[in-house]
Amino acid sequence: MPSKQDVTSFIRATFRSVWSLELLLFLKNHGDRGWTRYDLVTALRGSDVIVSQSVDSLVAAGLVSTDAEGSALYSPASEDLRRLVDGAERLYAKSPDAVRRMIIASANEGLTAFADAFRLRKE
Repeated sequence: MPSKQDVTSFIRATFRSVWSLELLLFLKNHGDRGWTRYDLVTALRGSDVIVSQSVDSLVAAGLVSTDAEGSALYSPASEDLRRLVDGAERLYAKSPDAVRRMIIASANEGLTAFADAFRLRKE
C-alpha cells in the first residue's frame, strides 16, 4: 500500500485536471468494456476536447489503453500504478476538495512562477 505522500505526489504529477481523475475513476469502475470517446462524453457530460485530452494523457501515463477502434479501457501498466490509483480513489472519496485543490495547484505552478517573475519588489 503506497503512503499518503506517494499518492499525493502521484496525483500532482499525473492529473492536469479534475476531469482526468474523474475519467480514470469512471473507467476503473466501469472496466467491463471499452469506452469510445463519444460514450465517455455522453456518460461524463464533458466536451470532446476535454475527454480526448484526458484519455491521451492517461494513455501516456500508462493508466489507460486504447484498442484498434479507439475505445479506452482502464489498464495500469504496473501493479504499483494500480495501487497508486486505488490510493488516489480512496483519498478523493475521503477528501474530494483537498484533491481538487492539489490538482489545481499543481496545474498552476508554472503560471504562478511566471507571474512571480513580474512582481515588483522593494529592494
